Amino acid sequence: MKTALITGSTSGIGWSLAQEFAKAGYNIVLNGFENDTPIAELCRSLEEHGAKVLYLDADMRQVHQITAMMDKAAQYFGTIDVLINNAGIQYVAAVQDFPPEKWQEILDINLSSAFHTTRLAIPMMQQAGWGRIINIASAHGLVASPYKSAYVAAKHGLLGLTKTVALEVAEANITCNALCPGYVKTPLVEAQIPATARERGIPESEVISEVMLKNQPTKAFVASQDIAALALYLCSDYAGSITGTSLNIDGGWCAQ
Repeated sequence: MKTALITGSTSGIGWSLAQEFAKAGYNIVLNGFENDTPIAELCRSLEEHGAKVLYLDADMRQVHQITAMMDKAAQYFGTIDVLINNAGIQYVAAVQDFPPEKWQEILDINLSSAFHTTRLAIPMMQQAGWGRIINIASAHGLVASPYKSAYVAAKHGLLGLTKTVALEVAEANITCNALCPGYVKTPLVEAQIPATARERGIPESEVISEVMLKNQPTKAFVASQDIAALALYLCSDYAGSITGTSLNIDGGWCAQ
């Protein structure tokens, strides 16, 4: 069985990725913090699909914790075949009001953590002769929105990292791609609704219809299971020549 390490996988998109990869026969390295559902329960639900599960609570802001996570995962499973950099946070404020510490935290978690996991995963994948790296970026890696300077900057940076890594490992049977979802109704997005309402002085219902879904022609949130299905395709034998690219799954947002 191949092993998939998914950062930020105890809720939201990451949890959907963990579920679908477990169903597809992967062992799972689960990472994140305990929320409404106890970690033990999350692990049991993945194990019901036949997966071996290792939970590691590394803080993606801390390089030494990322390094320890990668080492423990490799020791437990032998290698990491699939790395999915999904961990992310958000903060909404105008540039002049954006707290510098929030700027740094968003860059650390949304961008720098992907660099650190990737640099540590590549030697394992090279030794195995196969690997898949998938970065969960965003439509905001391609276009901007007001009040999200750090998030937009980090996601644009993540696409640059994706392209560079893909070129460096192209001959090693390793691919590196980015998925760019539009708005997905995750805890991260749900937390943005009241924050954006306060920032713009509008009702929360208007945030959903006139801010979040305004630019998605489907006028519907993207399903996290659809993102997981696309990630699984990138790990299939059919996707060996897809590398260094960003794949939109955004309800038509970036087609405009």
